[in-house]
Amino acid sequence: MVTQYWPDREPPPGEAVFPFNIHENDRQQIRDNIVEGIIRSPDLVRVQLTMCLRAIIKYDFPGHWPAVVDKIDYYLQSQSSGSWLGSLLCLYQLVKTYEYKKAEEREPLIAAMQIFLPRIQQQIMQLLPDSSHYSVLLQKQILKIFYALVQETLQIDEDDRPELVWWKCKKWALHIVARLFERYGSPGNVTKEYFEFSEFFLKTYAVGIQQVLLKILDQYRQKEYVAPRVLQQAFNYLNQGIVHSVTWKQMKPHIQNISEDVIFSVMCYKDEDEELWQEDPYEYIRMKFDIFEDYASPTTAAQTLLYTAAKKRKEVLPKMMAFCYQILTDPNFDPRKKDGALHVIGSLADILLKKSLFKDQMELLLQNHVFPLLLSNLGYLRARSCWVLHAFSSLKFHNELNLRNAVELAKKSLIEDKEMPVKVEAALALQSLISNQTQAKEYMKPHVRPIMQELLHIVRETENDDVTNVIQKMICEYSQEVASIAVDMTQHLAEIFGKVLQSDEYEEIEDKTVMAMGILHTIDTILTVVEDHKEVTQQLENICLRIIDLVLQKHVIEFYEEILSLAYSLTCHGISPQMWQLLGILYEVFQQDCFEYFTDMMPLLHNYVTIDTDTLLSNPKHLEILFTMCRKVLCGDAGEDAECHAAKLLEVIILQCKGKGIDQVIHVKIVELSFSFSSVTLCPYLSEFAYIHRILQLL
Repeated sequence: MVTQYWPDREPPPGEAVFPFNIHENDRQQIRDNIVEGIIRSPDLVRVQLTMCLRAIIKYDFPGHWPAVVDKIDYYLQSQSSGSWLGSLLCLYQLVKTYEYKKAEEREPLIAAMQIFLPRIQQQIMQLLPDSSHYSVLLQKQILKIFYALVQETLQIDEDDRPELVWWKCKKWALHIVARLFERYGSPGNVTKEYFEFSEFFLKTYAVGIQQVLLKILDQYRQKEYVAPRVLQQAFNYLNQGIVHSVTWKQMKPHIQNISEDVIFSVMCYKDEDEELWQEDPYEYIRMKFDIFEDYASPTTAAQTLLYTAAKKRKEVLPKMMAFCYQILTDPNFDPRKKDGALHVIGSLADILLKKSLFKDQMELLLQNHVFPLLLSNLGYLRARSCWVLHAFSSLKFHNELNLRNAVELAKKSLIEDKEMPVKVEAALALQSLISNQTQAKEYMKPHVRPIMQELLHIVRETENDDVTNVIQKMICEYSQEVASIAVDMTQHLAEIFGKVLQSDEYEEIEDKTVMAMGILHTIDTILTVVEDHKEVTQQLENICLRIIDLVLQKHVIEFYEEILSLAYSLTCHGISPQMWQLLGILYEVFQQDCFEYFTDMMPLLHNYVTIDTDTLLSNPKHLEILFTMCRKVLCGDAGEDAECHAAKLLEVIILQCKGKGIDQVIHVKIVELSFSFSSVTLCPYLSEFAYIHRILQLL
């Protein structure tokens, strides 16, 4: 009855009679005695009463019943231990009532617990030496109270800290000053209208703001928490200050500490990286290759700051390289710091390869420090080593054996490694080495088939667009070798495309669209490579038609341009009956989406007219479709570009079909079109009207 009828209730709409609830006089009697009832009742009754107490606290505390705190406290202080269990159960109900409430709603509980926490701490200390059943029961109840109190609000999780309003406020303040400095406050990088402001900003504010940011970096150096976006924006601001003497003068004494204690720390492999690698390596890959993640990443901002400092200030690079060499050459250093050292060196690869002091040392660095780590038992070090190979892929090797080792190790990591993030980095490294090193391309010729098979496996598993681009580039590098495996490759790519397009997440994740588009481009590249192999092209046609059919069935308009390009590639040297059937399907698409994709259809329509003119003329429907499409474009509001294409298509039809027995039919169609076109009022493109009459003269 207490749980159901305790709160005041309003009558239902349209009724004047209030529903039954316990009268206030009775409620006061219950409030005055329920704590004592719980303390003195046997266990079976006590369970029921504690549930009633929870309901009463829910509705009456603190407004109608603030005295419950004093009453529970009174019995907790009692010398009689017999009252302790009941009073602890009452306190537990109070805490449970607020267990999942927001922090701002827990203020009455927090005020009460300032009284209770010292009490129960003292109580449990007294009970610990006593291992009797009753003592341990009391200890358990105290621990349950503390657990319910702290499990949701003991402290804010680090992942949630960036969402706190204080850090958001700092983030936006930094966002503003960083953008001001970049766009308007940097003399030499602004337009004439902002030159005066840039001089004013640099002299008046730049140094003061930078001083504040140096303190933020010092906080991070001392292991105090700094929100990632605040750290990122601080790096962005300092990056602008590197090139100006006034800000560099203030930064210069601190740059080594910033580089070694802050930037380097940010660029090392972290606990959260390890956790993600182990729990979800595919998400780890997605995060590492997501351009939007890079945009907001403190790691990318730190990398950019270090690169600018090393490029613009000559004293930075030698000191940072000495620091990294020390880490790499000491076998006792933490492997995560070795990852950071390789990350730093790879980030500076462009500069190192241009500096005479360093470029001749890079081959030795790869040989002594990168190649051995490609065989490390730590996956993240193998992945980082592949990344460094990628960064130095344009290095001029003096020892051919080192180049061969680099390529072989990258291939081994791609094909044999069990960790997917390592495979992805190895794929990028191998492709970059092949593109930049002529000899590397020759080394890998005998291994094209297993390499391509592994790349397809990676794309299938990860749906990574960067690996799709690797496949496309490898196809261009090894066009002759790919011809023999083109059908299998295209079949695999088609299956991956179908899986992506039909996944539940497709419309929600933009990366999937980019990857699927990359697959279509790759298939188109394969078609180009095998265009001289007629029997291979015929097999690929069936696979491509299934893809085209899937896209048109699901009406995925963002891929229309790509599938029309596939169809064009399939009709460049001959047109099969299946491809002629596609013309009717495309006409239906044209009817639905009208002018939007006519320009993209034009190369394919041109092939229908010029590649297989006899089949075009053998079926009146074919010409009817083409004339209808042209008429709709020319008489509608398709825009000048589409109208020019339509008029040009008509000219091609006339020139291609002239003298083939249907001149009169074409003449009638063109005249009809001419009258339809001339009847369009206020047509803004009268040049097409004149063009139609020129076409008539050709007849």
